[in-house]
Order: sequence, then C-alpha cells, then structure tokens
Amino acid sequence: MSTPRSIRFEDSTLKRLAIFAARRPGVTGTSAAARLVEEGLRMDAHPGVIFRDGPAGRRAVLIGGPDVHEVIGAVRATREAEPDISADELLPLVSENTGVDLDRLHIAIDYYGEFADEIDALDRDAAAAEQALRAAMERTGGLLGV
Repeated sequence: MSTPRSIRFEDSTLKRLAIFAARRPGVTGTSAAARLVEEGLRMDAHPGVIFRDGPAGRRAVLIGGPDVHEVIGAVRATREAEPDISADELLPLVSENTGVDLDRLHIAIDYYGEFADEIDALDRDAAAAEQALRAAMERTGGLLGV
C-alpha cells in the first residue's frame, strides 16, 4: 500500500523525470518517481545491481552482466543437472559455465533472497515466451516442410 508524500524536486530533475515517464507508455511522473526511488534503494542495498528496460519490461541486471533472473535460472539448472553437487562446488561450476564471476553470482543470489517473487515471475515469463517462440518456429517449419 502506498502513502502519499510531498517531495520537492529541482526543476531540472522534474524535467528529466517527465522525459523518463514520457518514453514509457502508461507511466506517469508520479509512478516514475516512485519506481526510481525504489530502484535506487534496491541498488543501494545491493551494490552491483542496476535496472534496465527491455522487451519484458524493467528488470534487475548485474552491472556489466546478465539479468539477475538469468543468473538464478543458471543456478537452478545447474542444481537440477547436478543434484548431488555440494554448495561449495555449485557456484564455481555456474561461474565456469556462464562466465559470471563468483562475486556477481553472490550479488544476484543476495538480490534474489530479498526479491524472490519478482525474480521467479520474470523466470516464469521468460520460460513462457521461450515456449511460445519454439511453438511458433515449429508451426513455421511445418508450413515450410522443414
């Protein structure tokens, strides 16, 4: 539940906020300000995480690396493929397979610990989009006889 607050912004900040909101359909200046404050607080709590727009919407990303949900997906996939691997061996294996260094893996896992529902939803959405793309490719291949 949100609580109304009065906040004073510099004119230049308000102009940049209006531009930010205008580039995003359905986003108001107020909702953009709330989003950016929340993201700023998350970035402060989880150094190494930033936020980026994309086809699936705005999401948490490791600086210079992949989306947090992609890292968590790689950890899960590795755990599923190697169910008996120890916790001490899991992350080095994920790092080796993904090219994401151990420090960044820990940043993603810590972020996931606090925002699991959000990351799980992104993971589900990505899986559904991938499944829909595969189905479309199969239909196209069937039509073309490939």
